[in-house]
Amino acid sequence: MVPLSWYILFGVILFVIGAAGVLLRRNILVVLMSLELLLNSVNINFIAFGRYFGDFRGQIFAIFVIAITAAEVAVALGILVALVRNKSTLKVDEVTMMKG
Repeated sequence: MVPLSWYILFGVILFVIGAAGVLLRRNILVVLMSLELLLNSVNINFIAFGRYFGDFRGQIFAIFVIAITAAEVAVALGILVALVRNKSTLKVDEVTMMKG
């Protein structure tokens, strides 16, 4: 059986990669994918701790996070399509407002 510390380390590494993507990249698609990586790293830790403590609440909470993430992605992609149609760019720095 894989020890809990490996799952925690894996979750931390994914979280750092996702945070670096959010902070360093300027493409909106890459930022959205980095946010997904952040949320999935948290889900890994929820499931690992739930398994370690013999409780299923970590798995249930991870399922709720996945459902909320799916809704967030749907809204974000809708906004992204509108942004590309209006501004013709995916750069975060070039987009100041949706109107105009």
